[in-house]
Amino acid sequence: MDFAFDSPTEELRSRLAAFLDEHVYPAEAVFAEQHEQAGPDARWSVPPVVADLKAEARRQGLWNLFLPGEHGAGLTNLQYAPLAELTGRSPFLAPTALNCAAPDTGNMEVLAEFGTAAQRKEWLEPLLAGEIRSAFAMTEPDIASSDATNIETRITRNGDSYVVNGRKWYISGAMNPDCAVFIVMGKTDPAADRHRQQSQILVPRDTPGVEVRRGMRVFGYDDADHGGHAEVVFHDVRVPAGNLIGEEGGGFAIAQARLGPGRIHHCMRLIGMAERALELMCRRATARIAFGKPLAAQGVVQEWIAESRVEIEQLRLLVLKTAWLMDTVGNQGAHTEIQAIKIATPAGVQRIIDRAIQSHGAGGVSQDFPLARLWAGARSLRLADGPDEVHRRSLARRELSRYA
Repeated sequence: MDFAFDSPTEELRSRLAAFLDEHVYPAEAVFAEQHEQAGPDARWSVPPVVADLKAEARRQGLWNLFLPGEHGAGLTNLQYAPLAELTGRSPFLAPTALNCAAPDTGNMEVLAEFGTAAQRKEWLEPLLAGEIRSAFAMTEPDIASSDATNIETRITRNGDSYVVNGRKWYISGAMNPDCAVFIVMGKTDPAADRHRQQSQILVPRDTPGVEVRRGMRVFGYDDADHGGHAEVVFHDVRVPAGNLIGEEGGGFAIAQARLGPGRIHHCMRLIGMAERALELMCRRATARIAFGKPLAAQGVVQEWIAESRVEIEQLRLLVLKTAWLMDTVGNQGAHTEIQAIKIATPAGVQRIIDRAIQSHGAGGVSQDFPLARLWAGARSLRLADGPDEVHRRSLARRELSRYA
C-alpha cells in the first residue's frame, strides 16, 4: 500500500501551508480584534479581514477545494483530506477563507447533485463565488433529531407553491447577515413510508414568515464571529413549487447523501485541530518551568505527548482509508468506515485537546489560547451529523448482520 500523496496533492499542500503561515495565522488576532471592535450591534457581522483572506485565497487558486466534478476543484476525497486537515489548524477562519466551510459545503454538494439548472443558477453559482452564505435547517428542538424520520416541520403543497411550517434550532450560519437561503427538511407526506415522508426545499431568508429568533450558544460560545447557530421558526412560509429539491419524498435520501461527505470533512479538519493542540502542548511543555524543571521533563506530560501522537496517527490513517474507499467504492461502500471515523475522531481529538488544556493550566481555559474553543468544537461534533450512540448502534447492526 502506497501512503504517499500524489504530486498535485503535495503541490496544493505546500501552497496551502504557505497561505496559512503568511495570511491565516497572522489574521487570527486581527479577526478577533475586529470582531470585538464591531460591538454588540454588529456582533453577527463578518470581520473585514475575512473578505481579504477570501480574495487572496481565490487569487491563489485555493478555492472550493472540497467540491469534486465540474463545479469545484475536481479533487478526490483522498486528495482533499490532507488539505482539509491543514484548514482544521485554524478551523474558525481557514475553511471560510477557502470557501470550504460548513454548512455551505454540504449545501453546494446538494445543489450540484440534486438541484435543477434554475436552482444552480440562482443559488449554487453565488455560493461557489463566495458572494452569499447559506444554512441547512434539519434539527428540531421538540423531537429526537438523531432519528431524522421524526422531523415534524411540514412542507405542504398549495397550488403552485409549498407552504412551510415548523421550528428548527442549532441552524449553523443562520445568524450571519450574508446567509441568503435555507435548505429546509420537512414532511410532505406523513402517511408515506417512514423514509419517504420527507422532502427538502429552498427557502430564501427574506421570505415572509421566516423568523430567525435567536442565536444558540455552544458550551457558552455564541460563535457570533462564525455565523452563529440559530433557532428559526417558519410561519406559513410560501415558496414556489420549483424550489423543491429533487422529488417529493426524496429528502431523507438527499440528507444521507449530504451527511456522508460532511462527516468526513469534519473528521479531516479535526485531525488538524489535534495537530495544533499537540504543537501548543509541546511548546508549552518546553517553555514552562514547574518544580525546578520544564514540564517536558515530567513523566506524565511526556505520556500525554506520546499518547497524543499515536492517537493522531491512528485517526489520520482511518480517515484516509475512509476517503480512499469513498473514492473507489462510493459512500455506501464506505458506510462502516464513515461511521467509524465519526465515532472515533471527535472523541479522540477531544481527549488530545483536553491534555493540551491541562498543560496550559488556567491559560488553557482562557481566551488567550485557542484550546478551549477547539475543545468545545470537538465536543459538539460528537452530536453534529448524528450522535456517537446512533453511529455505534448502526455500525454494530451491520457487524452483527454478518453472523445472523
